[in-house]
Amino acid sequence: MPPKPLDYESINKNVKKAQYAVRGELYLRASELQKEGKKIIFTNVGNPHALGQKPLSFPRQVVALCQAPFLLDDPNVGVLFPADAIARAKHYLSLTSGGLGAYSDSRGLPGVRKEVAEFIHRRDAYPSDPELIYLTDGASKGVMQILSTIIGGLGDGILVPVPQYPLYSATIALLGGSLVPYYLEETANWGLDTTELRRSVSQARYNGINVKAMVIINPGNPTGQCLSEANLRDVLRFCYEENLVLLGDEVYQQNIYQDERPFISAKKVLMDLGSPLSKEVQLISFHTVSKGYWGECGQRGGYFEMTNIPAETVDEIYKVASIALSPNVSAQIFMGLMVNPPKPGDISYDQYFRESQGILQSLRRRARIMTDGFNSCRNVVCNFTEGAMYSFPQIRLPPRAIEAAKQAGKVPDVLYCLKLLEATGISTVPGSGFGQKEGVFHLRTTILPAEEDIPAIMDSFKKFNDEFMEQYEDQRGYSRI
Repeated sequence: MPPKPLDYESINKNVKKAQYAVRGELYLRASELQKEGKKIIFTNVGNPHALGQKPLSFPRQVVALCQAPFLLDDPNVGVLFPADAIARAKHYLSLTSGGLGAYSDSRGLPGVRKEVAEFIHRRDAYPSDPELIYLTDGASKGVMQILSTIIGGLGDGILVPVPQYPLYSATIALLGGSLVPYYLEETANWGLDTTELRRSVSQARYNGINVKAMVIINPGNPTGQCLSEANLRDVLRFCYEENLVLLGDEVYQQNIYQDERPFISAKKVLMDLGSPLSKEVQLISFHTVSKGYWGECGQRGGYFEMTNIPAETVDEIYKVASIALSPNVSAQIFMGLMVNPPKPGDISYDQYFRESQGILQSLRRRARIMTDGFNSCRNVVCNFTEGAMYSFPQIRLPPRAIEAAKQAGKVPDVLYCLKLLEATGISTVPGSGFGQKEGVFHLRTTILPAEEDIPAIMDSFKKFNDEFMEQYEDQRGYSRI
């Protein structure tokens, strides 16, 4: 009999090509060990609340009232909820046509899109058009909608940083496009060099690929760097010269842990450059409620803003959004609250400021503890996490370890991470899941475990790493970094 349509040999070959290491082999093995009773520390994914981060009070109060609007009629509602939360809940409910259980416009609630536009205007000092802002189920859904609009087949290429967040490689594979890698320079704190960009584009075009777009992740995932204003200017000029649309993944813009290089948006730099670039370079910018000090990953709220996109194309993107009917309405409200939080003088402001700054300052300390911890380990070197919520240390594996991985049919950093998981319960992601230069190996871990737990986690890692290196070094030893 011929194979059935959903037999493995019959399914879409692009699904087989797609890989997503963040929830791949290591995650599945960690889940098995957890079922067997082993304590697992899931540092494989940026999921703050799963690792103990407390939700901010004000947005949860507002959304709770929106979810249960009958509470607004309770005479005791003012005892349980602050007056500004009650007022905001009434505001958001007035924007819907049936509450949170009803579909919204496929672009999202107009009132929330207006709040996002006002946030962008405050941030960048340039106006933003709510009609060019679409709310999405997390930034990932927005990325997928835009890539599906750009990619028409294998000949269409997307320039993606390596290391990269595998959302991009997986989505490009699913859509049948071509990933065009450009390598970040680890020795320059994961800097971006336009010489490397030009090399990559030239090679792709030589191979017959039409490079149509470029992705930047700023702050970086998995690498944690913040792009400088000069870097962003170079990128925008490059996109102008090469006729590329720039996809600005800026979901970690609240996660900044050093003062020397603050976050600056690609939109602001583009507008600062003036004409012709400010009128010609096509830019899509993404943001989310999943990161920052909000960490509301499960709510799935996001947006993208379109700059210099023709009206006819905006209509087509609307059609793509409409296929999914409507983004999550409660997540849209979370987005409105994120871009328009309590202000000084509001009843809830002091608590909101105390909670949010407490999370951010703790993340800043955790970034330093983990960086220092990795750099104290044998044959491990790690750039400081300037932003986002990850460390991406390089693990200098001895030749015997690389050979052992080959014998086991494993990529060397996969073997290392599996052994780390088995020995310590620390679930990480091998650097090969994000892309890396040939012969160089990494792992990615979040900086999200509770601050008081991180010293013990790093001690556990150091003990494992020392034993691993001793096991696989030859008798002559292996030089330290």
